[in-house]
Amino acid sequence: MTIIEEHRTTIRAGENTYSIEVTALPGGDRADRLMVSIGGTGPQGEPVAEGQLEISAGAAETFGSLLSETLRHHGALSEPRARRGGPRALRRGRPWTTELDAELERRWLAGETVEEIAAYLERTPGGIRARLPRVGCDPERPGEYLPEPPSRRSPGGPREDP
Repeated sequence: MTIIEEHRTTIRAGENTYSIEVTALPGGDRADRLMVSIGGTGPQGEPVAEGQLEISAGAAETFGSLLSETLRHHGALSEPRARRGGPRALRRGRPWTTELDAELERRWLAGETVEEIAAYLERTPGGIRARLPRVGCDPERPGEYLPEPPSRRSPGGPREDP
């Protein structure tokens, strides 16, 4: 067997290292078939992926797209929720109550993080950040209220000197 062309790629993804080797097999005056070898090892060198397949060179682009889409779909179905943004927020999208707003404000002023509050209130971190200004808390300064806008200050209140 004469090898026409060979490409090797090693990629580190998370704690795993993957290697992909594509070899064009001869078929007369041009590459006719491709041999694709895949290997992957975990952090302790344990195998996490291995295999080999042979495809027609003309089908490589279509096969690559199909394989990519299939693996992406399968990964989305089998990946634990915690790796895709945390456990599902049970109250996500539900209306806020006066009690929830009060609890959000209390926890923010007590110094809890957005993630801690989100977990406790079963909301997403984005939902917590969006709600903080509505209860008067500054989402950019943990544990603090928003400054009172000039339009809401009392006429006899403190004023800033130029």
